[in-house]
Amino acid sequence: MKKILISGSILTMLLASCSSVPKAKKEADVLKYMNSITASELSTYLHVVASDEMGGRDTGTEDQKKAGKYLIEQYKKIGLSFPPEATDWYQKVPAEFMARGFAPKLNDSENIWAFIKGSEKPEEILVISAHYDHVGTKNGEVYNGADDDGSGTVALLEIAQAFKQAAKEGHTPKRSILFLHVTGEEHGLHGSRYYSENPLFPLANTIADINIDMIGRRDLLHPDTNNYIYVIGSDRLSTELHTINEEANKKYTQLELDYKFNDRNDPERIYYRSDHYNFAKKGIPSIFFFNGVHDDYHMPTDTPDKIEYDALAKRAQLAFTLAWELANRDERIKVDRDGK
Repeated sequence: MKKILISGSILTMLLASCSSVPKAKKEADVLKYMNSITASELSTYLHVVASDEMGGRDTGTEDQKKAGKYLIEQYKKIGLSFPPEATDWYQKVPAEFMARGFAPKLNDSENIWAFIKGSEKPEEILVISAHYDHVGTKNGEVYNGADDDGSGTVALLEIAQAFKQAAKEGHTPKRSILFLHVTGEEHGLHGSRYYSENPLFPLANTIADINIDMIGRRDLLHPDTNNYIYVIGSDRLSTELHTINEEANKKYTQLELDYKFNDRNDPERIYYRSDHYNFAKKGIPSIFFFNGVHDDYHMPTDTPDKIEYDALAKRAQLAFTLAWELANRDERIKVDRDGK
């Protein structure tokens, strides 16, 4: 090896040149942000959202509006606001839009939205949805709707908080994320249908919908474990959406992914019964997370004390890691299937 002599002045110039090269951006610690979604915080939120004071959150009632105001307060505490394209936190859904045959007449209601603007592709939008309405009070009994869909409602708050923490630490998602709490699901998927027909952002720019509806309990088919989640619709429009979810689960949460209700011949027709469907029928890749039906489904006994918060946290973490990948991958996922 030959010796090379370098003068002091040249050495100084070289060192100065090296120090001027910007440092590579530190890779985000996805596990850290995922683990900020905790059972204790979910419990705190849910004991308010599904409390007797919220009166069962029936569509268009003062009780539902009270729950909506609570959600907005939490988003403000997290440090998020409504989309800049909107005038406030609400997308008004008029009673006339929700009128259906002999169904009960509903009052005007509102979808609620919060927003994180993407750092590189802000015009591309990932929607994460959950309905915050339930069926109200009947014969003096409050139908709290802790699992349906208080569990999905509070999961959105925790997922938003995780993304906001990442953004504060220099890891804003590449694509924008719309956290969408929809109304009127129990009366016919009205809120999500209204958004899909009156979108704030062009549907052509909406890359996917992650819908969360009932993820806090176990059903009658899984009496011995809560370490599962039903996955519905993931392969109907995009092969990539299905694959990415499986990879995220394998890497981070290791839940049993149960595709029973994704069967095209499912007699329960679960695929058509939650808010993701209004996105899917517009050609937007959509995935629905669901824990199945239990004895307290649509009963006054669906209360916060019966939620399995460890399962709720883990399922929300899966939704977060899927959202992280969809929001941050180089190319948006492709639509390569016909939706059937």
